[in-house]
Amino acid sequence: MLHLIKLSVGPKDVAELRVIQAGRARSDPPLRHRTRMMPRRAAEITAGGSIYWVVAGFVQVRQRVIEIREEAWEDGSPCAALVLDPALVPVAARPVKPFQGWRYLAPEAAPPDAVETAARGAEALPEAMRRELRALGLL
Repeated sequence: MLHLIKLSVGPKDVAELRVIQAGRARSDPPLRHRTRMMPRRAAEITAGGSIYWVVAGFVQVRQRVIEIREEAWEDGSPCAALVLDPALVPVAARPVKPFQGWRYLAPEAAPPDAVETAARGAEALPEAMRRELRALGLL
């Protein structure tokens, strides 16, 4: 099993990512993320791997990668489509420096899933406060 890590460009927080993905899933199912490069280790990723999303400078959630398939952009050029489970699973947030594209993420390097009750309590806090608490290593 192998994971991917990717910056979520655009959404300011996980709630916005959730709304954007829900819209994509409704308008053009199944839910997928398209990327220019096809992962060479696709079989390892689809064997239980996830994509870990970096939102606002922190890896915050993951989604299981169900399938990776070849597709084409609107102009006909090839791309890879990562078919995703729609569930966004909160993980123990940690800061990540910006990078381009996606990167492989070994299972031992992946952040653990957040404890469900802690995640619910943290979601009740304002986003700015959650960011500050994460920066201090308190969340």
